[in-house]
Amino acid sequence: MRYSELADIYEELENESGKIAKTEVIAKLLKQAQPEILPKLVMLLTGRVQPIWGAAELGMADRMVIRAIAKASGESEEKVARKYGSTGDLGLTAEELVKNRKQRSLASRHLTVEDVFSKLQKVAEQTGSGSQERKTGIIVELLSQAGPKEARYIIRTVLEQLRVGVAEGLLRDAIALAFGMEPDIVEAAWFVRPDYGEIAEIARKKGENALRKMEPEIGVPLMVQLAEKAPDLKTALESFKRVVCEYKYDGARLVIHKGGEKFRIFTRRLEDVTAAFPDVLEAVKKAISAAEFIVEGEALAIDARTGKPQPFQMLSQRIKRKHGIKEAIKDVPVELHLFDILYLNGRTMFDKNLEERFEILKKTVKVLPGRVELARRLITTDLKQAEEFYKKALADGQEGLMIKDLDAHYTPGRKVAGGWLKVKPILETLDLAIVGAVHGTGKRAGWLGSYILGVRDPETGKFLECGMLGTGVKEKESEGGTTLAELTKLLKPDIIGTEGNQVKVRPKVIIEVAYEEIQKSPTYSSGYALRFPRFIRLRIDKAPEEADDLNRMKAIYDMQKGKKSR
Repeated sequence: MRYSELADIYEELENESGKIAKTEVIAKLLKQAQPEILPKLVMLLTGRVQPIWGAAELGMADRMVIRAIAKASGESEEKVARKYGSTGDLGLTAEELVKNRKQRSLASRHLTVEDVFSKLQKVAEQTGSGSQERKTGIIVELLSQAGPKEARYIIRTVLEQLRVGVAEGLLRDAIALAFGMEPDIVEAAWFVRPDYGEIAEIARKKGENALRKMEPEIGVPLMVQLAEKAPDLKTALESFKRVVCEYKYDGARLVIHKGGEKFRIFTRRLEDVTAAFPDVLEAVKKAISAAEFIVEGEALAIDARTGKPQPFQMLSQRIKRKHGIKEAIKDVPVELHLFDILYLNGRTMFDKNLEERFEILKKTVKVLPGRVELARRLITTDLKQAEEFYKKALADGQEGLMIKDLDAHYTPGRKVAGGWLKVKPILETLDLAIVGAVHGTGKRAGWLGSYILGVRDPETGKFLECGMLGTGVKEKESEGGTTLAELTKLLKPDIIGTEGNQVKVRPKVIIEVAYEEIQKSPTYSSGYALRFPRFIRLRIDKAPEEADDLNRMKAIYDMQKGKKSR
């Protein structure tokens, strides 16, 4: 398939605002696609060349892309930058300049989907010294063979700004329509094996039954089961016939895989953090002797001097660490509390209820005090006992309690209600993306000093502005918590545009935000504004897709309005 045909589809999708029409366009494309390119086509439709759990990323800095466009078009970098200033879109800039380029490529062969996919994969795989130059060279090679419209979408893909409106939900519906099945079946399979390229391939070759029987694969992360928020402990206890109360740890949720001699550790965001936790791996090797398994637990940061649990922010320093890991292990030792087992020696545990799974977990794990333990839990329906347990969890520095249905099966998927409720003292915080920032002045000079917040639109997957935050982030390390310097460093690689002292940022960093109230606002694109928002903590355990959406913001607004009217 020629890449120009896919570029035409991109343009059609870009110009089409209707969700149903978009779904039909994609479904027709998938149905007609050659079997060997189907998985690649699916990924390219979302602007990716790896599944969402792949470690490599395409994202390149604007200046490097400007250099690539200049080399491929025969124009100066200054002219490309000026053109970008007028278009506001490097994809459109590339299209215009390629249309009028001074030197034509000698290559007469048309670009294919396979060509573009393989070269973009090479871009994503480049790391280390000289990687930016190598990436630029590959992009120049692609642009030299590309037509104007192809250049537009190649550049947008490289910048991770495809702008054709193909979110996960749309892709799910299109695969279902193309191969004649319900969207829920497609989504449930994707929760177990989060790669829509693979899901589309299985749907086409093997059909609905194969998707229904999808099982986890050792070494491939799955979408973990998540809990819903309960208004209070009493309501949570009354939600199920048989319940267990479990500590809701203030830690990082880890899913640990073992197959043969290979181990992998994934976060709930599907990130592979194996290299960051060699101490956890060593402990798990001693605690679990089974040949194959997938277990879940919470990793807690422990104070090396007192042995007491530390807040999640301490642990976050280790999750992102790539260097100095030995020192980090000494500074921030980790204690693992396991609470579930999903796979053991060739058998998936999805058909077993929580009570059965926990009994298997107990028999499988040899507890190593202070290193690998089972989650603290209490089986009771008595409110007084549960309240005492809740108070104990909070006194131990944890977030609250998980209330779980002992009869419930494990249901992968971040949006699925499956018998888990969480009870915390504060329920009204929001997990939002940082979509922009303003350079600080005075004491905050040299850092991004305030942050524009974005709430997720559940229909499009885009982030809509809902306020600006400048409170709660620390100026000095000695104050404890996340600093302006740390947050600035985290955001800088994802800056995609600058206007005056303000920058636009890819919505990748999620933070937990408290506020006084939610107000209606014509100023922000969401239609809402947070009054007096303040930073609570980084949520590096959350993907952008897991950020709170506009529906939740509206629900809280309506609830506040109801309280005021009483």
